[in-house]
Amino acid sequence: MARPRAARTLENALRRLGFYRIAGVDEVGRGCLAGPVMAGAVVLDPLRHIPGLRDSKLLPAAERERLYGEITRRSLGWAVAAVEPDEIDRINIHQATLRAMREAVLALNPLPDLVLVDAFRIPDLFIPQRAVVHGDVRCSAIAAGSVVAKVVRDRHMARLHQADPRYGFLRHKGYATPEHLAALALHGYSPIHRRSFRPPSLFDLLDDPGAQAEALPPGLKP
Repeated sequence: MARPRAARTLENALRRLGFYRIAGVDEVGRGCLAGPVMAGAVVLDPLRHIPGLRDSKLLPAAERERLYGEITRRSLGWAVAAVEPDEIDRINIHQATLRAMREAVLALNPLPDLVLVDAFRIPDLFIPQRAVVHGDVRCSAIAAGSVVAKVVRDRHMARLHQADPRYGFLRHKGYATPEHLAALALHGYSPIHRRSFRPPSLFDLLDDPGAQAEALPPGLKP
């Protein structure tokens, strides 16, 4: 099945209304157990089309890397902002996501005329904005923001893996995979894990010794 490409219809309509520098904003890492949540903001150049833009979750890693290079070379501006696990624990993941989005937008230079945000509205943003449901499919600029944030975050998680390979961050990037949950059962939380973000599957694993043993790789099972 062909993966849907992000459309430019909304952005083109807004340009006809006089908005030229239109930023698209999206986040990555919201559902992870470890690492930062990051947001990417991109102002695409309407005269330099980038084929193949789509939601980063629909792209293989090699294609994301290729598009990242195209976006960072050909856009009018781009920025990525992060909120780290300790701040996520302090203010909650939703507020941390909105903060990362706001910081990414404000890091653009010059600032955009209008901001298109995937799903949310960003509080305390003095720039006109519009929340777009399924924005990473409907808006190419939002898809571009998703791609740059995903590539920057994946590279960051790879560096964290090099510093502490026990959890397998290089493979799962902090998401709650069986491998990650098994590593948590063995090693507990590291400084880059979110203490406040514990889905039921993690509660079950940590509280049930039988579940812990079942989650372990075959060579480590008792």
